[in-house]
Amino acid sequence: MSEENEYITLVKLTLAGDHEAYGELYEKTVTDVYRTVRFLVHDAADAEDLVQEIYIQAYRSLARYDTGRAFRPWLMGVSMRQVKSYRRRKMMQFRFKQRIEQMDTDTGMEVDFSSQLIHRLANRPLLAQVQRLPYKLQQVVTLHYLNEYTQEEVADILDIPLGTVKSRIHAALTKLRQQQQLHSEFARKVDNANEIG
Repeated sequence: MSEENEYITLVKLTLAGDHEAYGELYEKTVTDVYRTVRFLVHDAADAEDLVQEIYIQAYRSLARYDTGRAFRPWLMGVSMRQVKSYRRRKMMQFRFKQRIEQMDTDTGMEVDFSSQLIHRLANRPLLAQVQRLPYKLQQVVTLHYLNEYTQEEVADILDIPLGTVKSRIHAALTKLRQQQQLHSEFARKVDNANEIG
């Protein structure tokens, strides 16, 4: 039995009331889902919570799943929608926090950003560059390169045209190359300055 047929069988068993089948579906897919979520959501605890939300939402949506479609891209689509919702909530919290901090600044209290800075510095250079891309570009890079989905599957997961996926991948790679060139030029200038000094 192919992997895809196995997923479909587990979906059908789950819909028939077999809870162990959904547990097996979870075990077979959670590594990819977690890796993707963890890349897009920088806080480990938030990523773990979000993965649980994704599987709850997937379970609730399973009755609407079209077994004619591949399961993993469908699940990744559920994941991307949950990540988008999470980011929206975080942005609202961030804006609220900014207002509070502004009020604190107005009253003379200091804000400590050191933990955020340490977290950013701990990332590997390429991942850090990808994470500096706009979110829409991060999505396609993560799905296409980290999870190895085809461009067509990425279009299906994000529910956008294939041409949009291609243009976002192109834009992301262009930005990454530009960042790499800037970094290389800066390193050369530092080396030249050290040679002169």
